[in-house]
Amino acid sequence: WQSKAKAGKHQVIEHSENDNICQLCKVEKLYFEPPPIYCSPCGARIKRNASYYTAAATETCHNFCILCYNEARSSTIQVEGNQFPKAKLHKMKNDDETEEGWVMCDKCERWQHQICALFNFKRDDSKEAEYTCPKCYVQEIEHGLRIPLPQSAVLGAKDLPRTVLSDHIEERLFKRLREERHERAIRDGKNFDEVSGADGLVVRVVSSVDKKLEVKPRFFEIFQEDKYPAEFPYKSKAIVLFQKIEGVEVCLFSMYVQEFGAECADPNQRRVYLSYLDSVKFFRPDVKTVSGEALRTYVYHEILIGYLEYCKQRGFTSCYIWACPPLKGEDYILYCHPEIQKTPKSDKLREWYLSMLRKAVKERIVVELTNLYDHFFITTKECKAKVTAARLPYFDGDYWPGAAEDMINQLFLEEDDRKLQKKGKLKKTITKRALRAAGQTDLSGNASKDAILMQKLGETIYPMKEDFIMVHLQHSCSHCSTLMVAGKRWVCHQCKSFYICDSCYDSEQRLEAKERHPSNSRDLHVLHPVDIVGVPEDTKDRDDVLECEFFDTRQAFLSLCQGNHYQYDTLRRAKHSSMMVLYHLHNPTAPAFVTTCNICNNDIEAGQGWRCEECPDFDVCAGCYNKDGGANHRHKLTNHPCVDRNAQNKEARQMRIQQARRMLDLLVHAHKCRTAGCQYPDCRRLKGLFGHATRCQKRAAGGCSLCQRTWSLLQLHARTCKESKCTIPRCRDLKAHLRWTQQQSESRRRAAVNEMMRQRAAEVARS
Repeated sequence: WQSKAKAGKHQVIEHSENDNICQLCKVEKLYFEPPPIYCSPCGARIKRNASYYTAAATETCHNFCILCYNEARSSTIQVEGNQFPKAKLHKMKNDDETEEGWVMCDKCERWQHQICALFNFKRDDSKEAEYTCPKCYVQEIEHGLRIPLPQSAVLGAKDLPRTVLSDHIEERLFKRLREERHERAIRDGKNFDEVSGADGLVVRVVSSVDKKLEVKPRFFEIFQEDKYPAEFPYKSKAIVLFQKIEGVEVCLFSMYVQEFGAECADPNQRRVYLSYLDSVKFFRPDVKTVSGEALRTYVYHEILIGYLEYCKQRGFTSCYIWACPPLKGEDYILYCHPEIQKTPKSDKLREWYLSMLRKAVKERIVVELTNLYDHFFITTKECKAKVTAARLPYFDGDYWPGAAEDMINQLFLEEDDRKLQKKGKLKKTITKRALRAAGQTDLSGNASKDAILMQKLGETIYPMKEDFIMVHLQHSCSHCSTLMVAGKRWVCHQCKSFYICDSCYDSEQRLEAKERHPSNSRDLHVLHPVDIVGVPEDTKDRDDVLECEFFDTRQAFLSLCQGNHYQYDTLRRAKHSSMMVLYHLHNPTAPAFVTTCNICNNDIEAGQGWRCEECPDFDVCAGCYNKDGGANHRHKLTNHPCVDRNAQNKEARQMRIQQARRMLDLLVHAHKCRTAGCQYPDCRRLKGLFGHATRCQKRAAGGCSLCQRTWSLLQLHARTCKESKCTIPRCRDLKAHLRWTQQQSESRRRAAVNEMMRQRAAEVARS
């Protein structure tokens, strides 16, 4: 296939007037949406056509808006502890336009957009494979010149690994869809088959990995004396819905969840966090259910309810949802949404979640709905739980941990200022009533900071408290707020929702009759015991770990889509993007260590190379070997077949994953190895790469292929490394950069929410 040159704006041109148009869509030039660019120091998005400065020559690219560049009074700008000389920064303009790629048919020699033709350029690294366009392909089949490929020739969504979770969601979803279709048939007076249904749906868990959430340093400093954990282990999962539309599978819906199991310490024990959810509006059919909601909404709700049901069966006690829409012009998971799909306001999004949760309440999957503020910040006569930030569930990417860290930093700054000014003791900034509610009696030390923090957090969260949804899958104790999973719960039949645990019941019985429940009445209510059954002792996951570099985080997947222009703004692009996503999923680890030919310097295709068994760094591609049979080398060359990275079966996928793990093991070994003649396979080769990287002047950012491979391997290691003091080169730097990137995203999200609340308050004040 060939690549067509870029030029001009896209326009519709009649085929008879211009042969340069795509023969499939009848349009000439089409341009991708430019990926967003952010200023590294301030995190602001650089506007379209605006000027900015970049340090793109470094491995981790940093950009600087004009304001930050001008405000830097010294000759350098500091980001992530690195100094960037202003004189070496390149001035750029955010006006790049990238045209869609083209491909030429080898039969009719006509051009089509790669996206229109569903052409996967990654499958032909050599650029020499013959390409037949869809029209020629159909003609050859009609004339008996070609046999159609079977459906199994290309792996799709159904061929992705199934899990217990995906089977549970699918089974429930398909059952509910049959029931819904039957209801519509009755309503319309038609047979079941005469009513359109949602076909071709596939639900898969595409990533399921163990992670650790580190508590932010200032917050931990306040609560470490109370044995607050320094980190929380959890499992991160990505769940995706595909639908076959016009013969092509399209990714329509995706969500990321965090599961903190029974082995996790409080306050996160047995909790789930729905961290991100995203969808694009291409679902078929576009019809309404009997209840009047869109069928796509019905399907997405059922996926969420199915997940909550699965979590409850595993022994989780609660789910937390922050109903926060994405910023204008930005995306959570799927890159570049259709123009017809409007971003919902927070109240609309909140109602979307609540309507789903009300369905789950009817099925008794959810037993109680509340919000973060009412559950943790409000005290009543019945509730005896301590009001402290140490009780708040601590999730990765949630609003309050980042806001709390900013507030604590401000508290420490103010405290340092007071010490410098020698003004004596800490000034009282909260009322006695607030201190009593927080269970504190003084304003000294960490107790004071906790109380002040809860006051400030409460003031910030209160105006938007309904957006922080707490979903209880098990009943919570009305006295201590503990979610009950074992023993008995004591129920008051005279009150609508009063439950206490065994421990609080024993304490209740030791009180005088007038002090017992209900606290605001002279009547004594009788509490009845109910055995808590069906809650497993642990929350052990029956599914295996599913590692996928591209779906490891929502930012990783979004970056993959942005970097490769996998857009979802039109159906044609959504089809191509989903095809490429499936390609990456079925080929999760292209060889992390690509071998190059010592003669022509080209990459050696999988299984096509010849290696010298005596010289550790001599490899020859099949083409060069066929020219002279290796006669120019002093030693015998032997073929070294390896796994075909395009092999389309489960065994090959597992072998590729094992190969990637071996490469990571090799990286650790080569870094520690001090043996000159080490016999560990490829140890000397990797040491040579490290040596080259230290001497190379061109570097990865300058286009050096060897440095780029080293850098890719180090990045892959950093994403999977769980050692806090890892000695692998650049590992800690890369992990710090990943954390910094995430913190920037969280800061932008919090800033947008705060600005929205400020504008809302201003509107209320004006009215």
